[in-house]
Amino acid sequence: MALALLCVMPYFLLAQKSPILIEQQGSFTAGGTVKTSAGTFDPIADGAFNPSDQSTDGQTLHGDHATVFYQIPMDARELPLVFWHGYGQSMRTWQTTPDGREGFQSLFLRRDYSVYLLDQPRRGLSGRGTEPTTIGAATDDQLWFGIFRLGLGTEFYPGVQFSKDPKALDQYFRQMTPDTGPLDIHVNIKAVSALFDKIGPAILVTHSHSGGQGWMTALDNKNIKAIVAYEPGSNFVFPQGEVPETIPYLGGALSARGVSMDDFKRLTEIPIVIYYGDYIPNEPVENPGQEQWRAALAMARQWTKTVNDHGGDVTLVHLPEAGFKGNTHFPFSDLNNVEIADLLSDWLKEKGLDQ
Repeated sequence: MALALLCVMPYFLLAQKSPILIEQQGSFTAGGTVKTSAGTFDPIADGAFNPSDQSTDGQTLHGDHATVFYQIPMDARELPLVFWHGYGQSMRTWQTTPDGREGFQSLFLRRDYSVYLLDQPRRGLSGRGTEPTTIGAATDDQLWFGIFRLGLGTEFYPGVQFSKDPKALDQYFRQMTPDTGPLDIHVNIKAVSALFDKIGPAILVTHSHSGGQGWMTALDNKNIKAIVAYEPGSNFVFPQGEVPETIPYLGGALSARGVSMDDFKRLTEIPIVIYYGDYIPNEPVENPGQEQWRAALAMARQWTKTVNDHGGDVTLVHLPEAGFKGNTHFPFSDLNNVEIADLLSDWLKEKGLDQ
């Protein structure tokens, strides 16, 4: 029997919408490895839990997998949407917005798409890693406020598509989650590829740091039938011999990756759309929170041209140029996220991906 899922509003009230009818939902892990210690486990001598002197001889650790939560609506479309979060984030990115409205999870369930949300290895619900790390506790909220382009310091940009309610900003900061092991993009790619092996053909939706990892996953997995990338920031893949020069920006430099032409051609076989928000300058500025996105957008323009020159189908949308002003690094959870979702729905229809 279908489940009726209703919104729960913790600190405000919004108009109730019609129920979302879910035919199936659940969770699972995808990929991962098993780490085994040498020796033999003695369940009598070593079975007591005493962290200070517990032996690991002969024991195993299951880690480095992706954790996936999925929902399949009634009368679902053929191709699901697989949502992969960005740096410092988890599947929470795609759920309820910081100010309590529906996120892309619910918006696209309402549009009859099956939705798969993932936490990449060593992040969020996939916290069990096979390599150790030290988790810090730096006071860096205002740094991310700038990098995510809400504003400068503690002041919002004029016209920003983000709620000025302090409770919304509090929720936003609390979305951040640390890596529980060393960040390894190859571990991430392997786990997400295993997810597509399990569920079959689907559309990959990435954000920021997962953007470049998305291209690289598609090189190896033909079950990725299209890619939607929100503000990819790194790991742009070019054919060897056509890798552009590094783009310097205040505080760093953005380089691209080279792969064989045979591998690169895979990216010309699927439709791809890229979206960037507002407050990204065309020329170098003194604001480091904007500068890295100037470099990313410039690299994305070169990447789009290169893929299309080789017969690909990449669409790059700079939202303010398309008439959408004030979007941050998180367009899918901004105040106008329904309009942003409409843009994606239109693209999916245009490409015949909405069957």
